[in-house]
Amino acid sequence: MNADTARSETARRGQEHLFTFWGELAPGQQRQLLEDIAQIDFSTLERLIPTHVRSAPSAALAGDPEPVDALPDQPDPGKEDDYRRAEQLGLELVAGGKVAALTVAGGQGTRLGFDRPKGEFTISPVMNKPLFQLFAEAILAAGRRGGRPIPWYVMTGPTTDQPTRDYFAERSYFGLSPDDVTFFCQSVMPAVDREGRILLDQKHRVALSPNGHGGCLLALATSGALADMKRRGVEVLSYFQVDNPLVAPIDPLFLGLHCQTGAEMSAVAVPKADDLERVGNFARVDGRVCVIEYTDLPPALAHQRTPDGDRRFDAGSIAVHAFSRTFLERLTGGDEAIALPWHRAEKSVAHVELATGERVLPDQPNAVKFELFVFDALPLANQVMILLRKRTDCFSPVKNAEGVDSAATAQRDMIRQAVHRLEACGVGVPRRSDGEPDAVVEISPALVVDEEKLRVAAAALGQIHPGAQVYLE
Repeated sequence: MNADTARSETARRGQEHLFTFWGELAPGQQRQLLEDIAQIDFSTLERLIPTHVRSAPSAALAGDPEPVDALPDQPDPGKEDDYRRAEQLGLELVAGGKVAALTVAGGQGTRLGFDRPKGEFTISPVMNKPLFQLFAEAILAAGRRGGRPIPWYVMTGPTTDQPTRDYFAERSYFGLSPDDVTFFCQSVMPAVDREGRILLDQKHRVALSPNGHGGCLLALATSGALADMKRRGVEVLSYFQVDNPLVAPIDPLFLGLHCQTGAEMSAVAVPKADDLERVGNFARVDGRVCVIEYTDLPPALAHQRTPDGDRRFDAGSIAVHAFSRTFLERLTGGDEAIALPWHRAEKSVAHVELATGERVLPDQPNAVKFELFVFDALPLANQVMILLRKRTDCFSPVKNAEGVDSAATAQRDMIRQAVHRLEACGVGVPRRSDGEPDAVVEISPALVVDEEKLRVAAAALGQIHPGAQVYLE
């Protein structure tokens, strides 16, 4: 986009103030401003300003929520054969080259005090492996077990795209073939003030931010990744976010149940830690499975109990999904595309004051950002499957520098999970008086994927002494 075209477009859209400081900018800065403007989806923005900026969408639920039906982690009596067949089906899908992995990894570890892509954050308790490496090793091992490589699609963000590509290249893709790792970048949306004017982050930069994890679905199509999946024969996509070191990137039972039930989109749920946990709530509204955000679930429903005293809305969303490729094609395919709803978020956004040219960071929300959420695809699927997993098996996110959902809690949970696996193999692990493991244990994802290899490695361990550090590979 050249300067004349950009000036004309911004003037036509009532956003000509983006050129306020044009005359002060060096040529390189002018190019950056034009590049930023070229990324703005003005048509979508104009639709959102009346409904999401000058007024806010109603948070009222469209219907009366009901608890969602979820398959249990372990089969009910009489269903054991169904689960065995489902797991076998998942293994066959991998062996047939019909499975790919998708990691949403667009953000930086800012809240962790880490100014690199979050996937580079080191987290494993003994070997200090980064998140990316844990996932790569699991995907590599699952592919070797199935006899063929599993394609891995990694969604980056505008600020993390090149650093992530460089990081993988510097580490030889963690043993994966570069041909089987595809990076694609999500789109951005501008932050606007309460009148709908796009904010300038600097005199030569627009205040742009990624369009949410739901933006990955459209980005799969526009980047060509979805077409690449079709070319490879991929039928099922295993989706997870980069901040969860306990996730199984390739879960044969989950993927097998997804296909066995004829689902177009599936999800893993966990029991909530408490009534008001800050996770989405799986529910059924007007006959459709959906996720109700914790901010939108009325307190009366959040605290509601069944006659047995259990939490009525207890299925928490952990952003682990399976998608049928054909469903994603229907969501994103030209005239047949189905739009996900946009969400509004009020934020404090640094910006340049047009009158003074000074950059300010308000201490109160001053702007509106726009996001798409991946779980909003659930009501659009013709069939949905929810699998209720144990939290200790699959969910301990790394979000905060300290406290809940921090690196410390994730490492604690990784150790607990590894110790549980060793004890299931008959290996004794010393414990402290509070019941916590008195050893730091880490198991390579390559062993986790193959239970027989894990048993052999565990049997060769010998006695574990209090305070020991143990790594199995």
